Formats: sequence, C-alpha cells, structure tokens
Amino acid sequence: MSEALAGKAAALDAADELAPHRALFALDDGVVYLDGNSLGALPRHVPARMQDVIAREWGELRIRSWEESGWWTAPERIGDRIAPLIGADRGTVVVGDSTSVNVFKALVGAVRLADEDRDEILVDASTFPTDGYVADSAARMTGRRLRALAPADIPAALGPRTAAVLVNHVDYRSGRLNDLPAMTAAIQEAGALAVWDLCHSAGALPVGLGTHGVDFAVGCTYKYLNGGPGSPAYLYVRGDHQARFDTPLPGWNSHEDPFGMRSAYAPGDGAVRGRVGTPDILSMLALESALDVWDGVSIEAVRAKSLALTDFFLECVEAYVPAGRVSSVTPAAHAERGSQVSLRCEKADEVMRALTERGVVGDHRRPDVLRFGFTPLYVGFADAERAAGELAALLG
Repeated sequence: MSEALAGKAAALDAADELAPHRALFALDDGVVYLDGNSLGALPRHVPARMQDVIAREWGELRIRSWEESGWWTAPERIGDRIAPLIGADRGTVVVGDSTSVNVFKALVGAVRLADEDRDEILVDASTFPTDGYVADSAARMTGRRLRALAPADIPAALGPRTAAVLVNHVDYRSGRLNDLPAMTAAIQEAGALAVWDLCHSAGALPVGLGTHGVDFAVGCTYKYLNGGPGSPAYLYVRGDHQARFDTPLPGWNSHEDPFGMRSAYAPGDGAVRGRVGTPDILSMLALESALDVWDGVSIEAVRAKSLALTDFFLECVEAYVPAGRVSSVTPAAHAERGSQVSLRCEKADEVMRALTERGVVGDHRRPDVLRFGFTPLYVGFADAERAAGELAALLG
C-alpha cells in the first residue's frame, strides 16, 4: 500500500500546476512543513527587500521615505493587493493593527450601523478565544447583550433584536468551513450585519466578500498569506458602509486632514477610516513583498489543490495509521472543509513533538487535537504521504 500511495503522490506532484511556487519559499530539505495555518513560510526574496527598506529607505532617505518610498500610502496600497485574494473591491481593505484590534473596530462599527432597538450581538461559540473576548467587551461598551452560539444554531437565533453577528469562516481547531454565503444572507435578511473572521481562510480558498455582500471582515496575514510573524492584519468595510463607518478607535491617521492636528475628529473617506495610528512600516513592507508570491496565482487553483491535498492526506492516514489511534474531526465534505486536517489523538502534544523531531512540523491544540495545515503554494502530495507515514510509524 505504501508503494502505491507513494506512486500516486509522485504522479499528483508531477501534474501540479502550483508546484513551481515551492521554489519561491525558504524551506528546509527533508522537512515537511504543515504549520502554515499558524505561520506561513518565508518567501525567499523578502530578506533582500527588507535589507533595502532598512539600509536605504530608513538608513539613507529616513523621513523622506514617508513620501518618496510610499510609506504613507502602504496601508491602502497593500489592502488593494489583498483584496483580490478575498474577493473584495479596490478601496475596501486597509492593512494595519492586529486581528484583535480590527475585530473590535469591525464589530463595534457594525453595531453602530444597526438600528438602536437591536440590542443583541451573536458570536460563534467555537471562535478563536480573542474574538469572544472582544465581542464581550464590544457588547458591554455598546450596551448590548452577547449570545454565544454554535454556528449551525445562529440562523435560527436571528431576529429583530440582532444587531451584528461575528463568525469564523474556518474553525481554527477542527478546520470546519462555515457557509459564508448562506449565513451572510440569513443575517442580512434578519436586518443585522455580518462580521467575518477570515484568519484561516484567506489565501487558502475563495471568500467572495463582494459577491456575497459581506458587511465587515478581518483577517491576519501571517498564515496562508506568509507575511511573517506578527505581520499586520486587515480590515474590510463594504463600500456602501464606509461613509457611515463610525470607528471606535479614531486616530490621527484616519483623520481627513491628519497633519492639520485639529482637536476635533473628522474621518477621512474610504478605507482610510480603518486606520488608527502610525503604520508599522517594517512588518507592513515585509508583507507587501511577501504578497509577490501570489502574482499570477488563481485562488480557485489554490482551493482545488487544497482539497486534493487534504483528501490525499486523509486517504494515507486511513491506509497507514492503525485503526482506532486517530479520528478526523475535520469534515469530509468539501463544502465544509478549510485547508487543514485535525485529528483527534491521545497525548497529542507528545505525538506532535515526536513528529517534529522526525521532520514533520504541525501543531496541536489541547487536549487531544493534532493540526496539519496544507498551504498549496509550497506543500506537495509527497509531503502529505510522508507525514501520514511518520505518524503511522509513531503510533503503530
């Protein structure tokens, strides 16, 4: 069976149109990196770009770089580069701050757009913890009641009291893909606003923010977008909401006249309203450079390979790993699966540590989940086959 699956992996890799992109990343020979859903790999050209930013733009041009090197316009410029990856229009995405800060801006902004008699916020109960913490704070700050529900239960809970709903597109533990089009439609039909966290979907599958009329969205850039540790997040505000977007964090950078230094706040137009303070230029320009790997890449091709990779990995796990040692908590249906496979396994922390020592890098979530992220731009089918084989060797 191992020879058959190894042969299948070789054939799939040979036919893979995205395979040449692997050479764009700094990856160690002999290591299978399946943790791009936590931190994407380094694109090879980024260090040289950052050397230029540090030595020339900062070291020589210094303050002149805000204009001459385009530092001041970076948040919107880079936002426009991310926009096609999430199906957004130009001028609707701004880059800056952390995901947590942008969740706060988006959720409070959404509540402020809702009718005053809508006194309830719904949040995905399985969401990444910070989203829940921020939602609780936003509810208290805006005088709303917070209800945490399983995503499947949200449509039935919508009603005339619902102001806004915060949902993860892909569940970070299980890899379950929530139905963004259907849930967005249900939320808006109830008169509420939809806020989506795209951290585990952007760069791995089509999102279609514009097509599906999503109100607000946020996401990080250090996972499938490969922006580097702590790279700035992004905020999406639908175009027809921008003029009324009342940010809870007004800063001088989002002022209509930032250098006027006026005491009264007057928001700028468009995506700039999502800015707060001085942009984090070094990490922002590293992200901008990293996005070069997406030139000419179809997100639909990425999604097709992602599904093929995760299907193949599950096939190898079933063939190699002794029965009963692991079970998948990631949905089998393509329409319900992101770009990771999560396996329930006893002593998951010890198993992942041992896997890493064998050259297969994933991660785990307590108490018993192994997570394997499949980043289609640099993960191949032989990687998936080897990872399953090493897991079987540990558990056999």
